[in-house]
Amino acid sequence: MSAMTAARDTRVVLWRELLPTLHEPWGLFFTMIQPVIFLSLFGPLIADVPTVPGEDSVWQWFVPGILVMLVLFSTSMTGFGMLMEMQTGSHERLMVTPMSRSAQIVGRSLSQVAPLFAQAVIIVLVMIPFGFNLYPIGALAGLVLLCLLGVGLGALSFALALVVRGQDWIFWTVQQTVVFPLTVLSGVFLPVEGGPGWMQAAAKVNPVTHIVEAERLLFSGEFGDTAVLIGSLAALGFAALGLWIGTSVIRKAAD
Repeated sequence: MSAMTAARDTRVVLWRELLPTLHEPWGLFFTMIQPVIFLSLFGPLIADVPTVPGEDSVWQWFVPGILVMLVLFSTSMTGFGMLMEMQTGSHERLMVTPMSRSAQIVGRSLSQVAPLFAQAVIIVLVMIPFGFNLYPIGALAGLVLLCLLGVGLGALSFALALVVRGQDWIFWTVQQTVVFPLTVLSGVFLPVEGGPGWMQAAAKVNPVTHIVEAERLLFSGEFGDTAVLIGSLAALGFAALGLWIGTSVIRKAAD
């Protein structure tokens, strides 16, 4: 299959997945309720935590972490939509078409980028009046990293849905068992430096930790720190690994 055909198929799948969001854009706001609640309740609590790095405001430290949390929770659940398609038979009808198998995963995964980007922009703009300082170039770079993370996690979520095939409880068990530790150990809510030694060691090998650190630096307008490079590589690694596993699983499922 030519690259042009694969690109066309990816575009078709991408548009198919985006249509429900375009028809009901208010859904974007409902999925933002949880991050807004965390910002409202946790932000004031950590304002005086001594281990939080000195920033212009606590929001400069907290908002980027909440954006990563938004990506983790929203994209890791996207595979549930594929489970529903399997139960209704629409996924099987799509699989018998000559459409590229890899395009089906890539297109679905890319469909996470636009909603994520829009939600992140809205949250950042809402927080500016509360003391969050916007560094446009750094924020744009940070949003790109978030999208890379979202693409990778979305592809992994679709791959999980294909593997469990109709066993919803397995999907939710794996999703929550993986996502919650990744979130807590990344220092999204509180600095991990104040935790016990085993938690600090686990945080260091958690790739999401490095993405969170990179996000905080970028949203503060800092590009020269080595942590930005490490976090960027971690986000790129998520995208590459997720797409590779997703395309491999869907090709095996088609055999």
